[in-house]
Amino acid sequence: MILGVDKLHKLVKSKKLVENLCERELNNPEGAGFDLRLGEIFELKGNGFLGEEKRNTPEIKSVAKYEEGKKKSFVFKPGRYYAVKTIEKVNAPKNILILFRPRSTLYRSGIALFTGNASPGYCGELTFGMVNLGPCQIKIELGARIVHAMFYEVKGKTNLYRGQWQGGRVGAKKKEKQV
Repeated sequence: MILGVDKLHKLVKSKKLVENLCERELNNPEGAGFDLRLGEIFELKGNGFLGEEKRNTPEIKSVAKYEEGKKKSFVFKPGRYYAVKTIEKVNAPKNILILFRPRSTLYRSGIALFTGNASPGYCGELTFGMVNLGPCQIKIELGARIVHAMFYEVKGKTNLYRGQWQGGRVGAKKKEKQV
């Protein structure tokens, strides 16, 4: 079952389900979930590796970061891939799974947002992949809403998230054993 905004607002207050929500989402969210905002943008370079037991991500470099009260934009160039991080932080309890969908203005502008889920027990900012598949440069303000989060109640036993991405880190600094 997808949780409605009345239940979500209660969980935001009682369990800090989502931290750093903007006023719009705290007072009058749209649909059955929250829109999350663009907080930081990273470029990738070098090589990565994903094995059965070990992994290493390409090197990441922060190229733009949201600052409260300052208007700052970033130009997404055609054909370029970026990792992006949200301003908001989630604290998923053991009975909630969070799924993400891109906001439609992104794909109407040629931008693809690669999303996943936040498993029960995950705490931290969220990282997604973003690539400009269109022919035009697209300028996006940091702090713009880019993704819609939907919260699902899990019935029955769950195993809590135990991965190394806990806390919102974007990449691995060296080859590491996966847990």
